[in-house]
Amino acid sequence: MSEIVKKENAVAKEKANLPRYRPATDILEREDGFYIYIDLPGVKRENMVIDLQDDELTISGKTSLSLGEGEHFVEMQFGDCEYVRSISITDIINREGIKANLDNGVLELHLPKVEKTQPKRISITQN
Repeated sequence: MSEIVKKENAVAKEKANLPRYRPATDILEREDGFYIYIDLPGVKRENMVIDLQDDELTISGKTSLSLGEGEHFVEMQFGDCEYVRSISITDIINREGIKANLDNGVLELHLPKVEKTQPKRISITQN
């Protein structure tokens, strides 16, 4: 096997076995819903996935360091990694209204609460 193929196989194997971390997360409840702040340093929007299945919201993202031509690491302490965080949600969340924004390595999720139904008076008819 050529050295190039060996190197490509080693890189592919290394990327498949990325270290996995549970990112630091803050969850804030307000009257209109929940705000979730997740630290995802080095993760680009295109390398992030947010899935909602049943009552589980799963956020995952991968960092990908890229070097320019002629660059090489002299020392590397921040390698590629994967972040994964799952959050259970309840029926009080309006699933259709969930919004996400990534800014400066922090993912902000807004999970709006379902609007409470207002009391309704039922009229009584007479036969």
